[in-house]
Amino acid sequence: MGCGFEITAVHPDSLLAEEAIFAAEGEMRRIEKLISDWDSTSLVSAINRYAGIRPVKVTRELFDFVHRSIKISELTDGAFDITFAGMDKVWTFDGTMAQMPDSSTVQKSLRHVGYQKIILNAVDTTVFLPEKGMKIGFGGNGQGFAARKAKALMLQKGIVSGVVNASGEPTAWGVQTDGSPWRIGVTDPVAPDRLCAWLSVSDLTVATSGNYEKFVTFNGIRYGHIINPLTGYPSVGLTSVTIICPDPEIADALSTAVFVLGEREGLALIDRIKSVEAFLYTTDKRLVTSKNIKLNYY
Repeated sequence: MGCGFEITAVHPDSLLAEEAIFAAEGEMRRIEKLISDWDSTSLVSAINRYAGIRPVKVTRELFDFVHRSIKISELTDGAFDITFAGMDKVWTFDGTMAQMPDSSTVQKSLRHVGYQKIILNAVDTTVFLPEKGMKIGFGGNGQGFAARKAKALMLQKGIVSGVVNASGEPTAWGVQTDGSPWRIGVTDPVAPDRLCAWLSVSDLTVATSGNYEKFVTFNGIRYGHIINPLTGYPSVGLTSVTIICPDPEIADALSTAVFVLGEREGLALIDRIKSVEAFLYTTDKRLVTSKNIKLNYY
């Protein structure tokens, strides 16, 4: 999935804890094999390869994941959309981009984007992309899905306290060895090498999306790597979005969606969802939060 995972298990039996950690690692590798669009043998690659040709039969697990992804798209009015993978690569963030793409190129890149086009058949568990060139990808929620599955497996093996940290997005449950809740540090987007706050959490995921690591700058404006699937342009107005939520898959997807929606619409969405909180850093260096969040500041 192009990121590092760190797994922590708390249990008096160190051998059992180690076994659970290795099992969780294996589970995440299995999920990677299932959802990777760069692996030509994966079911997701088959879905993309047969776009505009025929439906592809998939496992119930993958079918349900696609279905949940579409539900997030509906909830966010398309700010989250797994068909974003069908965009032409008009934006690059590897240092090679010398100028802004013109508007016609950007508009053309959107021609195959639209979660509403995905056709699901629940009886046959098939997924069909009806247009050639359509693709799906799970860059916005795949890490959360893997963390969810790894946590479930560790719980099944008797690990009642632990952390699955997916590229700096920890899913923590239970308590530390001294009985205290887990403490999760929050990166300062203005100075990413330091922390600005911390959260006391248990049975929660803390997921962050930001533009302070991958971006290009044109005419004094920073354009981050999070592309708005409705416009084809990078989302602007926010530097980072952090979601606190019991479900790592939902937290992962919502951090992307809120970044796209922006401050006003993003916070309005979060305040409508039970058991989900958020805090946002704006590009003018303001910190704004949802109604019930409790941050501890350094």
